[in-house]
Amino acid sequence: MNDRSTKPYLIRAIHEWCADEGYTPYLAVAVDGNTRVPAEFVRNGEIVLNIAATATRNLTMGNDWIQFSARFNGVSRELTIPIAAVTGIFARENGQGMFFPKEEGTEVAMSPGSQQGKGEEPPEPTPPTRGKPKLQVVKK
Repeated sequence: MNDRSTKPYLIRAIHEWCADEGYTPYLAVAVDGNTRVPAEFVRNGEIVLNIAATATRNLTMGNDWIQFSARFNGVSRELTIPIAAVTGIFARENGQGMFFPKEEGTEVAMSPGSQQGKGEEPPEPTPPTRGKPKLQVVKK
């Protein structure tokens, strides 16, 4: 029997719910060496991303990876996020969604489109912060 995680299915369900309700889905991500996001926007080892259809291009939410391109300060960037790094998905307008415990030490296989193996080393992981987790409202 396969013990496949429900996490990617729940992420896709909340994303679809946000779209159906006209809400803006945001993804909270704990950044590590397998996460490809713009480092200059990472705060305390975390990043919160708008993953609405209007904010992303070629959004793919698989069982192991979330991949898409998005603009940051007018520059298009390719993002690759392991499902294990997702700590939450929620609607910006009301904060409703799902949050997941941070998965410590989870190793995932590199995605086919990742830069590893193409001569580029992954960025150094940001050390995890200690203390209580906190949420903050992200406004546009």
